[in-house]
Amino acid sequence: MAEQKKNQQPEPEQDLSQQTKVRREKLAALQAAGEDPFQQTRFPWDHTSGQIKEHFDELEGKPVKVAGRLMSKRGMGKVSFCDLQDRDGRIQLYARQDEMDEAVYKKFKKFDIGDIVGVDGEVFRTQRGEMSVRAKDITLLSKALLPLPEKFHGLQDRELRYRQRYVDLIVNPDVKQNFVIRSKFIKHVRDFLNDRGYMEVETPVLNTISGGATARPFITHHNTLDIDMYMRIATELPLKRLIVGGLDRVYEIGRIFRNEGMDPKHNPEFTSVELYQAYADFNDMMDLFEELLSSAAQKILGTYQLEWQGEQIDLTPGWPRMTMAEAVKQYVGIDFLSIDSDEAAWAAAKAAGVVLPEGKEPTWGNALYESFDQKVEEKLVQPTFITMHPVDVSPLAKRSPKDPRLTERFELFVCRSEMGNAFSELNDPIDQKQRFQKEVEARARGDSEAGMMDDDYINALEYGLPPTGGLGIGIDRCVMLLTNSDTIREVILFPTMKPLD
Repeated sequence: MAEQKKNQQPEPEQDLSQQTKVRREKLAALQAAGEDPFQQTRFPWDHTSGQIKEHFDELEGKPVKVAGRLMSKRGMGKVSFCDLQDRDGRIQLYARQDEMDEAVYKKFKKFDIGDIVGVDGEVFRTQRGEMSVRAKDITLLSKALLPLPEKFHGLQDRELRYRQRYVDLIVNPDVKQNFVIRSKFIKHVRDFLNDRGYMEVETPVLNTISGGATARPFITHHNTLDIDMYMRIATELPLKRLIVGGLDRVYEIGRIFRNEGMDPKHNPEFTSVELYQAYADFNDMMDLFEELLSSAAQKILGTYQLEWQGEQIDLTPGWPRMTMAEAVKQYVGIDFLSIDSDEAAWAAAKAAGVVLPEGKEPTWGNALYESFDQKVEEKLVQPTFITMHPVDVSPLAKRSPKDPRLTERFELFVCRSEMGNAFSELNDPIDQKQRFQKEVEARARGDSEAGMMDDDYINALEYGLPPTGGLGIGIDRCVMLLTNSDTIREVILFPTMKPLD
């Protein structure tokens, strides 16, 4: 961080204060003359910088109106060159006193870098061959009272970039591309699911019970009802109620809130898509997830070959599928399927250096899961489905008919990161109630991430939930992959930040 601040070479504080003072004096002079830029209401632009460059041959010599932010000014006297930045990028402005109203030109000379302007002009190419707009009239639409960061280094302090994303987007054009890709990915998810007969729905953000995942919730208070409520940690339980109601394929894209730590992979609020399909199972969800993510890479980036976190990732369909027990046996050397007691399982895990988290029981299932979580996940680089998770950590997944200690569940891992989670959904209300009770008991022992008893959900299951496959995908993680971003904050426009004093 110190090195980044050093490279940024900020203006001395007194210089910034002086620049701000000068800009405010210019604003006051304009207002005194009845030319307050903040009173401008609209500017009917008709072309962007990108459109001019893309269609230059047919536009050359023709009038255009462009609008944007001045990013540079150069030249002296009666001729000026500027870079105008709009939504598509930048284009050069050419302003010449003898080709404009003299009063307009003199006002323009007093504009500052960062000011927002509207330009009436003509498309032409300079003697050096640069596609440009020859200005005939320039209108000040908004005055920038603060100077932009030093032009050669931009805004490089990461923490400041995230706190002032508006400045980051102005001075670091490449940042915008991350969010263009994010928007395209979310659109791809919607199109992909809509084309397969899924219905998009909305479910509550505020709930009287925290459920659907293993996570600590945010708690708020409803004044009228005088009750505490929980911001959702998942959309799972309401969506499965809709499957009970006969909406056979549903999905929701929305914000999830988890009161957890912050690191390069986690932000307290994030975006997920959860989808549920009646008469399907977790194998169907694996096929769907593989097709969705690989097709997104091909459609948005034009390739299956990506780079992420210094690794070359191949998203070509046909990803390997391993059970959790197989993965632990391969990478840790413990064959949990040959162990038949909690004590022996935990002893084997402990001997391998696995630590039991506080509040967790030393069961066979927890020993298997923690061995994977602590010793195997970090080794999974290429896309890999890890299947058959223990019942102990899968309170909403259907048991395996081959081994009741395991569930029909998978997680997809790419470059040591979990990208999504899916089940063959548990539809036995008696088994589900027993598992909820275990969550309640874990919560009483101090596990703040354990779930609660949801009697209404049990009631819904008693009406009958058909065999169902469910899948939850982390939108932010997928965008990190598609943009080669090393932290989730690079793909969230306004990440959670600790307040400044």
